[in-house]
Amino acid sequence: MSVPSAWPSMRKPVLVSLAGSTIEWYDFFVYGSAAALVFNKLFFPVVDSAAGTLLAFSTFAVGFLIRPVGAALFGNWGDRVGRKPALITAMLLMGAATTAIGLLPTYSTVGVLAPVLLVLLRLLQGLALGGQWGGSVLLVTENAPPGRRGFYGSFAQLGVPMALILSNVVLLVVNAVMPSAAFETWGWRLPFLFSIVLIAVSLYAQSQIDETPAGAAAASGGRRRSPFVECLLTHPRQILLAAGATIVNGAVYYLVATYMLSFATQSVGVARSTILTGVLISAVVSAVTIPAAAALSDRIGRKRTFLLGAAGLAVWAFPLFLLVQTGSLVLITLALVVAQAIFSMTYGPAPALFTEMFDANVRYSGVSVGYQIGATLGGAFAPIIATALYGAFGSSTPISIYMIVVCLVSFLSVALVRQRSGTAPLAEQSGGGVAQVPAAGR
Repeated sequence: MSVPSAWPSMRKPVLVSLAGSTIEWYDFFVYGSAAALVFNKLFFPVVDSAAGTLLAFSTFAVGFLIRPVGAALFGNWGDRVGRKPALITAMLLMGAATTAIGLLPTYSTVGVLAPVLLVLLRLLQGLALGGQWGGSVLLVTENAPPGRRGFYGSFAQLGVPMALILSNVVLLVVNAVMPSAAFETWGWRLPFLFSIVLIAVSLYAQSQIDETPAGAAAASGGRRRSPFVECLLTHPRQILLAAGATIVNGAVYYLVATYMLSFATQSVGVARSTILTGVLISAVVSAVTIPAAAALSDRIGRKRTFLLGAAGLAVWAFPLFLLVQTGSLVLITLALVVAQAIFSMTYGPAPALFTEMFDANVRYSGVSVGYQIGATLGGAFAPIIATALYGAFGSSTPISIYMIVVCLVSFLSVALVRQRSGTAPLAEQSGGGVAQVPAAGR
């Protein structure tokens, strides 16, 4: 893939968006991995292993439940005073919360206070991520040239596989260089403490990155009404459809990247290193397929690319779990790689698709709230639902059916989107109004 000529002007926004998104998602993912591997023993030791795992995944879900609140708060702020300050504050909050998790005492030290503190810090993580995603997306899509919005927007998404690679590499290294007892005692803390790097990235962004045109207009223009409230009143359909579209991304990704760790190790009996390796390889593949799928959406349309991906994930739902249950590293890796490659077709085009759905004066609010509602409905409960389904039926078949249902919900949502043109300039604020972009009808 050739580097577009706009790269010199896009370099700093892209790199900050990618770095910030990578470390933010690293923080979120390392929690999910720790929840699957050790948190049941460290913070919920008074219950049996299965119940402890379910409780650990419940704390994972708490971070999702607060994300729409973070989206509303940071989105409203980003539409009122600019994208840049909202994004940087969200990154700083995430770095502080994740570092604090690495310093937490466990149940054996402070009793019930340990899981309480864990939940509180998880809430701060979710609040921060709720505001970060929209800011990272708009930093690149609002600066991108028409016709390349999909490609550049995917760099905010690229933080997800990069974070998954980073979190799994760190976990694999820490797990390999120390005994299991040491890992469960103190080694699990190291990946969390690493997130202090996010603070440095935030400070760099503060000094190096300019505001987007729409963000600058928001910061300079006076407002009487809350942008968030205005978005709810003027764009309710777009918010609901963006939420519906995101459900598949939330559910499928957390089934593949988080629940699969627990499923493979506890239900199939696969070695921890085997499933971590498979997840890692699949993440490397998606780091290539996400921008490729987004670039494809610049050519054939966001909707068409997304719909093909949603349909493909539904088809792959049964083979995914059947191949993992073989216990073979090769087949497990194949299952995860194919899932990630198809997933890229729904995930890569999403930033540009959502950016083009909302007017500039409410875009941070609309993009953030729509995405985070869908991510919460899809991702927060996916590991819990999958764990409960397998516990009730002793089979992966109901989990595959669940995956097909969420694919159908997102397929129908995107099919109903009235997409704006991917080649027209984004609407900018002008005198308190918004210039409308012609509908493309793709």
